[in-house]
Amino acid sequence: MDEPIAPGTLRVIDGKLRVYQDGYWIKHYTVPEDTLDAKKRLIEALTRRLFNHTEHGLNVPGRRMEEAKHAYEKETDPGRKRVKGAMYAGTLFNRATDIFTHLVDLQAMGVTIQTSNDLMRECGRCLQEALALCRMVQHRSGEEGIDELWGEPFRAFSIPVEAFYESRYLKMAQAMRDIDNIADAMCNTFAPLAMFEGLVPIIREFAESARIKVETLRTDPEIFDVWANMVTAGERLASFQPIIANPNSDSEKRRASFGTQLICNGRDLIFYITRARVAMPKSSEDFIERCKHYAITGVVAVMPVRLPA
Repeated sequence: MDEPIAPGTLRVIDGKLRVYQDGYWIKHYTVPEDTLDAKKRLIEALTRRLFNHTEHGLNVPGRRMEEAKHAYEKETDPGRKRVKGAMYAGTLFNRATDIFTHLVDLQAMGVTIQTSNDLMRECGRCLQEALALCRMVQHRSGEEGIDELWGEPFRAFSIPVEAFYESRYLKMAQAMRDIDNIADAMCNTFAPLAMFEGLVPIIREFAESARIKVETLRTDPEIFDVWANMVTAGERLASFQPIIANPNSDSEKRRASFGTQLICNGRDLIFYITRARVAMPKSSEDFIERCKHYAITGVVAVMPVRLPA
């Protein structure tokens, strides 16, 4: 029997250095030097990425932190309090980024910055408090929160740069696993149905392009081909037309309509996971259940939107 491959194993495959995590060989990139400037740029990038994938209205300037905190604490309506808590968390992230940026600027002028510095501690406090509020924040789709993404700026602040980058490969593998599970559910659902003949290869092509996008950084020269391949594969998937043997059959037309709706839902969910580069387990589980329901009934169940407890 083959020996199990240890997580973190590096190997050159087809001329590219890859790292093994959770069953996947993922493209490996050089880690930046562990400096305050590197952490600043990393936290800035993670904060921008966070706001890009969460619901609208959270990117409130850090200077309004006390104002946002007051609005959150005095709110009594549960729905409004959730939104204001998410907005307060946004100001905390921006305040932390503001502080860190200025500390790095001071360091560049020759000022020594110790980890015990009061502003460093305040930066960590802001990030930690924001992380505690992550349950109030939803993905832009409204389907679920993405706690892993929400906690990344705090982890980048708290641990060495190299350790942070290495931990990202496991999250990429988990995202790839979700993508494959969703694709498998779609293939298992539509393969037995004659009206969806020819769909399975298109699903597989889209899933493969999504996995490649997950492992590819935006700064990689290959990103132009990688993103173009994924978008066009998604377009082919969404434009698939079922073959209706009996145009006069209402049940066939209904099954075809619900099926194309489910296909588009699956494509959208894979796009969400791919762009965030983290798993969305609740949304994936819900989608797989919808596939099972469709396979039995021919209709798509409407899943309730999950709100934070």
